[in-house]
Amino acid sequence: MKIASVGVMSPGDMGQAVSLQLKAKGLNVYTGLERRSERTRALARDAGITDVGTVTRLVDECDVVLSIMDPGAAVGFARVAADALRATGRHTLIVDCNAIAPDTVREIADLIETAGGRFLDAGIIGPPPRGKARTNLYASGRGAADLEQLAGPQLIVHVIGEGIADASALKMCYGALNKGTQALWLEVLIAAQRLGVADLLEQQLRQSQGERYGWVLNQFPILPPKAYRWVPEMLEISKTLGTVGMTPKMFEGAADVYRFVAGTSLGKETPEKRDKTRDGKDVVRLLAEEQEPS
Repeated sequence: MKIASVGVMSPGDMGQAVSLQLKAKGLNVYTGLERRSERTRALARDAGITDVGTVTRLVDECDVVLSIMDPGAAVGFARVAADALRATGRHTLIVDCNAIAPDTVREIADLIETAGGRFLDAGIIGPPPRGKARTNLYASGRGAADLEQLAGPQLIVHVIGEGIADASALKMCYGALNKGTQALWLEVLIAAQRLGVADLLEQQLRQSQGERYGWVLNQFPILPPKAYRWVPEMLEISKTLGTVGMTPKMFEGAADVYRFVAGTSLGKETPEKRDKTRDGKDVVRLLAEEQEPS
């Protein structure tokens, strides 16, 4: 399969950055901005992404459509894409790139394939690939090698096999360790702030776990604007673990942490407009001053 035209839904923080990498390769990049926010529209304009309006037109125009969005919206978008496939009679390749459980991947695959489309599973691991940042796109499913055409210096494509949900299984495990760890640290550091022992805890951490403490503080400044998307991701991780006989409860708790952060003034900022002078300790202090979750 030759890929010349790629649809991206939607061009948010990650989607826009991926779109820029695809455009740099000379691919035509489209999106459908019907009912999308003004922020998303602005990001698309800034990246020079062509708006075709509806998902139906997107499916009709493109060889492949990448779903890059809030994990909680992934199944809903798949239903819309399936309707578009039936309406157009096209066999467009739909690639789910969201942080979702393997069982959710299979549900989406069934929706797309029943409607006549092709489906592949993908997992994005890494920051939005803009500036000097690089990110990894893991792909699985029959014909996943087609996605190697999207690869570039900052978008590294790894084809990991024909297992339809293998890429998402990897993403779930990685996300559990990465964002789950951040949730644990954030909850405890906020608690220490409210208990009045933050300075004492910091002394002990710098003495015994300085590298880990430094790492997590570096993650916190960019965390709050993303917290709303991490809530459904934690729930998908919880679902994943439950299906293999592990407790789902830890990541239900992580979802609670991110739900609290998303509801704060910091959580209501956008990645583009957050205060970039704010460091990790500032984030903890400001979140600790917010009303405690009920």
